[in-house]
Amino acid sequence: MSVLKSLEAKYRKSDIIEFSPGDTIRVHVKIKEGDKERIQVFQGTVIARTGGGISESFTVRKLSSGVGVERVFPLHSPNIAKIEMIKQGRVRRSKLYYLRSLKGKKARIGEKKEE
Repeated sequence: MSVLKSLEAKYRKSDIIEFSPGDTIRVHVKIKEGDKERIQVFQGTVIARTGGGISESFTVRKLSSGVGVERVFPLHSPNIAKIEMIKQGRVRRSKLYYLRSLKGKKARIGEKKEE
């Protein structure tokens, strides 16, 4: 086993849920302020997933008082406490960057029907 593979196996998280672009998720992020640590929740729509292996990351977009806020999270970061699935979206693209230019009802994503 090479050094890279052993490092990747060491830092890879195993408790990650399956999610894809279009899904609405809630990300619990550990924030360190001085000697205190708290958890901040960021809920929004996944608009992209990039990379692979230990370097995989995903972008979450939400509207905060009418302003679009996007945040990129490394998937295997130790600062992510947990990821919760709120609802599964039905989209036909892997990158949903077009949502940046849409407003109101046009920015809605259909919900995936369970079979």
